[in-house]
Amino acid sequence: MKIALIGYGKMGREIEKIALERGHEVVCIIDMHEEEKFESSAFRSADVAIEFTTPDSAFQNYRRAFTAGVPVVSGTTGWLEHLPEIKDACAKEGKTFFYASNFSLGVNIFFALNNYLAKIMNQFPDYDVRMEETHHIHKLDAPSGTAITLAEGILSQLDRKEKWVLGEEGSKEELPITSIRKGEVPGIHSVTYESEDDILHISHEIKSRRTLAMGAVLAAEYTKGKQGFLEMKDMLGIL
Repeated sequence: MKIALIGYGKMGREIEKIALERGHEVVCIIDMHEEEKFESSAFRSADVAIEFTTPDSAFQNYRRAFTAGVPVVSGTTGWLEHLPEIKDACAKEGKTFFYASNFSLGVNIFFALNNYLAKIMNQFPDYDVRMEETHHIHKLDAPSGTAITLAEGILSQLDRKEKWVLGEEGSKEELPITSIRKGEVPGIHSVTYESEDDILHISHEIKSRRTLAMGAVLAAEYTKGKQGFLEMKDMLGIL
């Protein structure tokens, strides 16, 4: 498979390494301020582009890739106000886009567990719920896209919560998310339910970026030849 990389930071380099290990060819690398490469024949030859950049540049990168006729797999977070436009392009223009707030296979299993737990806890209003996420100091958005996905899963199941808020405390109807930025932490997410009598705590910790890069390459393999808006739950068969 021919892969283009959009973004060549630590994640981009790890993705390149795994892609080559799995027998793929990296035909084009587009880093910051190299937008002209979107119009190159090398980029247009790619079966899939894998994009890990910044919230400010992500949406334009997607549109440029769509113009070149190249499907996109993206793990950039912080741009989701444009998600309806991307889904519209997939539905009405025949584009292909695979999005995940986190490409770790374990995290996506954690998403399913989180949703199921929230469904159960909806029956027990004495338990309040809060979340915490920790990432490296280079991460620009807060809360993380993964934390937002977890929060949305909880809100979809827990009738007593109406919205999430950034901070250590919220009102009775709010789900508070604490965001911590320190060192080079790849990612830790936790959900805590607490009553007067006990605490129920679930968490997931990423040990290295390799798990994210592997998931992104697997997603690219899954995306090749498909059309529409795709997610990890499609690839993993998680309802």
